[in-house]
Amino acid sequence: MATRGALRRTYTWIASHTPWSAWAWRNTTFSAAAIPPALPLVLGCVLAVAGPGHSPVPLLLVALFCPLLTALQRSRFRSLLDLDIPPVVREHRWTTVRGLTERLRSESTWRQYGYHLVVSPLAATGAALLVLLWAGSAAAASVYAWAWMLPVEEMLAVPGLHYQYDGITVLGGLLLIAAPWAAATLTRLDAVAAAALLGPNRARELQRRVEDLAESRAGVLDAADLERRRIERDLHDGAQQRLVSLAMNLGIARATLPGLPPEAKAVIDEAHREAKEAIEELNNLVRGLHPAVLEDRGLDAALSGIAARAPLPVELAVDIAERPGPTIEAVAYFVVSEALANVAKHARADRCSVRIGRVAGARGDLLRVVVTDDGVGGADPAGGTGLVGLRKRVGSVDGTIMINSPVGGPTIVTVELPCGL
Repeated sequence: MATRGALRRTYTWIASHTPWSAWAWRNTTFSAAAIPPALPLVLGCVLAVAGPGHSPVPLLLVALFCPLLTALQRSRFRSLLDLDIPPVVREHRWTTVRGLTERLRSESTWRQYGYHLVVSPLAATGAALLVLLWAGSAAAASVYAWAWMLPVEEMLAVPGLHYQYDGITVLGGLLLIAAPWAAATLTRLDAVAAAALLGPNRARELQRRVEDLAESRAGVLDAADLERRRIERDLHDGAQQRLVSLAMNLGIARATLPGLPPEAKAVIDEAHREAKEAIEELNNLVRGLHPAVLEDRGLDAALSGIAARAPLPVELAVDIAERPGPTIEAVAYFVVSEALANVAKHARADRCSVRIGRVAGARGDLLRVVVTDDGVGGADPAGGTGLVGLRKRVGSVDGTIMINSPVGGPTIVTVELPCGL
């Protein structure tokens, strides 16, 4: 069955690449269609060189009608080859002075001139040779079909003419087999040149798309940061205040109602304890979202609170002459908070240090965060220790993170964040 399938695929491939296949005639038709657009260019060059006075007017007319020729070539590629070459987007119409100036200064205009003045004549020449190849090979392969029209006297005067006809027929058959591949080669070369010269500059388009994506991503990050701040304010001003009020009322009830049964006192004590635990958990949640002190007083004050609440001594040094953007501050706060949490949970360290400062980088100023502990080391991002989330948060702002944690310690986490965001 496998052999039969391979034979079927081989037969299908051969049938689709024969001289009478649709593939061969599509490429031939496409190549032949390159001749009419090139005629004005060839005629203009001939008149400019061999005409009276060697006037450059014909070439100027060709340059004036370059947009029309470009539209014709795009139509040829789209209708005959299903290849869509996008047009170059212009800010102004060509009928205005600014539009003409924009086109003359644009490198895409000169690339189009290069296609029309160089590639188009070459493609037309190749197409003419291709048509001659088809005609000559067809005539040679069918020599026995039309040789009878030659005068009998001339045929008898040439010795061995029969054997010559055999060679001509074989040569014509070989050229017929080669003609579709010649047409395919011309089509491929023309398509590559047109995509590079008639359309927009791919490198600049890619650069523009990267800039647009970077701008949109910055907008998404800012929106997410604003949403975290809104949630923090709502929790702080709403749910947290109600829990504080509830805890106060329960405390007052416990102190002012001494005659309650022991069961009721136990319920009030339990509710008061759970309310205080809920307030503490909500405080931690609010600080994890976006602490208000970070927005009001910056990284130094916000990280001082984290260092004070850490279960081990933390040496904090923040040297920032100018505050970075709010998004970068939020990421740096998250990095230090998560790193200290990892140290407390996994490192078994006696002390830790956090150093933050601005340094110059190839892409501008960077905010460098270095967290060092004297723990057991061996931190592995694949081990589920929170380093994966740390790497994702840093990568969301095009930052870099390096983790040096040999077994036995110490562990050094270095994060660099672009201050431009």
